[in-house]
Amino acid sequence: MSTGTLYLIPVPLGGDRLDAILPADVLQRARELTHFVVENAKTARAVLKAFGTPHELRSLWMGELNEHTREAELAALLAPLLAGHDVGLMSEAGCPGVADPGANLVRLAHARGIRVAPLVGPSSILLALMAAGANGQKFRFNGYLPAQEPARAEAIRRLEQESFKQQQAELFIETPYRNEALFAALLAACRPNTQLTVACDLTTAGEWIATRSVAQWKNSERPALNKRPTVFVLYAA
Repeated sequence: MSTGTLYLIPVPLGGDRLDAILPADVLQRARELTHFVVENAKTARAVLKAFGTPHELRSLWMGELNEHTREAELAALLAPLLAGHDVGLMSEAGCPGVADPGANLVRLAHARGIRVAPLVGPSSILLALMAAGANGQKFRFNGYLPAQEPARAEAIRRLEQESFKQQQAELFIETPYRNEALFAALLAACRPNTQLTVACDLTTAGEWIATRSVAQWKNSERPALNKRPTVFVLYAA
């Protein structure tokens, strides 16, 4: 029996502008599938309902893969694929496998000879980089920085030094309710000429993006970032 295909299905970053964010063929592929691996079954069903799935939501097979999933549990998530079913891998938002636990399943799928097919959709990391005006040919995504001082300030200074030395953009995120604390820490730790991009609520009606030097940020009105998904781009070159 041939194996199924693991489709990597992007999910909107927020809002309800599906036709402006996801291509029609991506939505159609998601509607056809009956087997999924998701971070949270409840929210995934809500997304699939918005996609217009014709299937009864309760009839869909859903395996959960999140930060609590153990390595030993991954093999069971491949069972539908090995049985010949196509499976959709979905993140909570954006592209699965990028800053997402789905990468573990993708790696195992490759090891088992299963076809992996990435579909087109929004990546907050790439969208922020595109809009930053930083070096788009050399960049690094750092995930989350330390939440507490002095580790956070040390991490920021290290990234700033690396950005200057390597001529590369440094991207990172924070839990939305800690955005403003991170923003304040960036302004306190970075040199005046370092460029800092703040990109929040990407692809939604409330999207807001700005790049300014640290000195300019200190002398301008700061955006309200609390509980708004945000990507920060630091560029000291």
